Amino acid sequence: MNYDSRIAAEDQAEIDSATTLLGDVEEERRSRRKLWLIGLAVAALVVAIWFWLNRGKAADDGAKANQAPVVSVVVPGKVTVDGTINANGTLAARREMPVGVPGEGGQIVSVLVEPGQWVRAGQVLAVIDRSVQTQQQASQAAQVEVARANANLAQANLDRAQQLVNRGFVSKADIDRLTATRDAAVAQVRVAGAQLGVLNAQVRRLNVVAPAAGLVLERRVEPGQVVSGGSGVLFRLAKGGEMELRALLGETDLAAISTGISANVTPVGSERSFSGQVWQVAPVIDPQTRQGIARVALAYAPELRPGGFATVTIKAGTMVAPVLPESAILSDTKGSFVYLVGKDKKAERRDVKTGPIVPGGVVVTEGLSGTEQVVLRAGGFLQPGETIKPVVAK
Repeated sequence: MNYDSRIAAEDQAEIDSATTLLGDVEEERRSRRKLWLIGLAVAALVVAIWFWLNRGKAADDGAKANQAPVVSVVVPGKVTVDGTINANGTLAARREMPVGVPGEGGQIVSVLVEPGQWVRAGQVLAVIDRSVQTQQQASQAAQVEVARANANLAQANLDRAQQLVNRGFVSKADIDRLTATRDAAVAQVRVAGAQLGVLNAQVRRLNVVAPAAGLVLERRVEPGQVVSGGSGVLFRLAKGGEMELRALLGETDLAAISTGISANVTPVGSERSFSGQVWQVAPVIDPQTRQGIARVALAYAPELRPGGFATVTIKAGTMVAPVLPESAILSDTKGSFVYLVGKDKKAERRDVKTGPIVPGGVVVTEGLSGTEQVVLRAGGFLQPGETIKPVVAK
């Protein structure tokens, strides 16, 4: 009985030990399960927080995307255009001839021409009173006759003396004296004739004449007016009627042209254009305005009035450049610019330089390669960095 009781006690101890071991295992399992559940809960909470935070940002991005302005864009590419330079200038006579008093002057008796008339070389434009000079001419002409008569008398006396010298009635000294008297009388004839020539030249200079054939541009004298060498210009003539336009060009444009190239000139107030050629390019630049003058030769036309204002288009070869509609090009105090579609569809400002206007739009000489997407319209309402929805214009 005692053996059995000991065995039963040992068995009971083993059972209690196994039960305790099983309890510890179960407790460990429950601890691990709890840790897993806590980890999953934390992970779920982190994911929920992340979605919650990014849901607002995504909503904002979506709202912004939906609110971005829709703009038309164009890819200009490059085209070949005729290089032209547009400028303004003043019309003038190509060779202007100012005409004044060539002599001592006097009172104007008559004016024989009016502005707008054509004159030939040497034609009398105005006549100055010559009443005093006429009397001087007559007096001097008489002096020439007196000198000539004295010369004839001196020659006759010399001839008679030479016939008597061989007879001894006249000495050699008398012959020398008579010869000198004859020579002086002949010299007096020449002096009087020269003085008469001076008076005749002075009278001829009392006529104001045209130095060359041309068109009378201006008349500044009237009958009765007293004029002299200091009276200034009485008439202005355009030699041959030829005109020109003196166009003001910047340094860059001036360097792009040369003599002989063609140009079209349109006077202000006239719908007619006149063809001409650049015949002179200024060799200097005005240091104040940074401009020079290109002179365009023109044939005479009534619409070309010296002193008038005109525009000119000068051909300067060809160029390959982008061409944009005028609506795409904006300007401010910094100059001309366009808006491009930049990274992430953001509006990007690009400064450009413009050239001549052609049928397709405005030539862009600097700032674009032609492959960019350029905002076609509504660029004035955009700001750099603003998100846009580009739509290619058809």
